[in-house]
Amino acid sequence: MENKSPLSPHIQIYKWHISSLVSISHRITGIINIIAISFICLLASLLVFGESNYEFTNLFLSSSIGKFFILGLTWSFSFQILSEIRHMIMDLGYGFEPRATKITGLIVIFGSIILTIAFYLIGKNFV
Repeated sequence: MENKSPLSPHIQIYKWHISSLVSISHRITGIINIIAISFICLLASLLVFGESNYEFTNLFLSSSIGKFFILGLTWSFSFQILSEIRHMIMDLGYGFEPRATKITGLIVIFGSIILTIAFYLIGKNFV
């Protein structure tokens, strides 16, 4: 007789937690940051080859897509940094209680949004 029930919780019946959301987002932002750093290095290396490449980079970064790109990268880097700090604290053996993981997960999520807004305001010389 064959057992058709899954051995682990299936995605349709699994209850999502803040920790799982932060963990998956941490992995995704890590991949995004690697790609972004490679792209930034490519743009920086294009600047070595002359002024015309600088105009292309400036044109891209001043467009709406470029501004959205910069804002998204700011959030991605902020999220990654705060999540890494959370992981370092957990590596020390603290914060494994369900309440602590929920609080630190929310701090990472909202803290990254607040840091992104702060960097935006600093960039616009509002602060």
